[in-house]
Amino acid sequence: LGLLSARLEQPRKHSVNGVEFTTGVLQGKPVVMFLSGISMTNAAMNTQLVLDRFKVTHVVFSGIAGGVNPSLNIGDVTVAQRWGQYLEVLAARETEPGRYKAPVWMDDVKLPHFGMLHPRPVEVRSAGQPRAEKKFWFEVDPALLAIAGRIQQVPLERCDSAPKCLSHTPKLVVGGNGVSGPAFVDNKAFREYTFRTFEANVLDMETAATAMVAYSNGVPYIAFRSLSDLAGGGEGENEIGTFFKIAADNSAKVLLAFLAAWK
Repeated sequence: LGLLSARLEQPRKHSVNGVEFTTGVLQGKPVVMFLSGISMTNAAMNTQLVLDRFKVTHVVFSGIAGGVNPSLNIGDVTVAQRWGQYLEVLAARETEPGRYKAPVWMDDVKLPHFGMLHPRPVEVRSAGQPRAEKKFWFEVDPALLAIAGRIQQVPLERCDSAPKCLSHTPKLVVGGNGVSGPAFVDNKAFREYTFRTFEANVLDMETAATAMVAYSNGVPYIAFRSLSDLAGGGEGENEIGTFFKIAADNSAKVLLAFLAAWK
C-alpha cells in the first residue's frame, strides 16, 4: 500500500468502522484503496464494506502469498485464474487408526483429505443466483485476466533497499489456481498436499474470501499475489521476514502496470 499510495493523485481519506479508505486517481483510474486486514473474516468484511459505501465497479487485490507450486520462486507474482477456500473442511471422525469417515448425509466431501481434514465447497447466494449453491472455485474476471496476460514482460525487482537480494530474477505467472484459508502455512507436507489436491500455485489468507464476496455482489475481481515464502518448502526458517518487502513491492508493480494497460 505504501508504494501505491506514493503514486496516488488527489488523495482523500475516509474512515468507516475504523478502517481507512483512500480515494483518488491511480494510473489515470479512479480508485479507492484500503488494507483488507489479515485473514478471511477481515477480508470478507472489509470487501463488503467498500462495496456498500463506495461506487466500486471492479475489485483488484494486491498482496503476498506462500508458494505451493514447486516451479515458482520467492518474488514471482501470480495472477490465478480462480480461487478456492481450501480450509473450509470437515474434521472427520477417525474410525480406526489413520482412517476417517464423513457422515453419511454429507454428500459434498469429494476432494482428497489431509488426515482428518476433508475440504468442502462453501454455500453462497448472489444476485444472479439467489437460491443457495455450493461452490469451491470462484473465477476471476476473464477480461481482467486477459489484460494481465498482456503485461507479462513487466520488470520485477530481485533486491530491496536494504539491500536484500534474491538469487534469481522474479517472473509474472498468469493462470492456474490459488487457495486461501485462515492459517499461516509453514509445513512442507501440507504444502505438497495442497499442490497435489488443488493444483495451486499459491496459498494465502484472504483472496478467496474477497472472491466470494465479489461473486455474491456480481462485481468482477482479479488478484495479484507475490511469493514472500515457500509455505514450508524452503530450507531453514520461513522466509517471509527476509523477502516480505520484495514480494509486496513486486505485486504492487504488477498492479500499476495492469492499471496502465487497462483501457
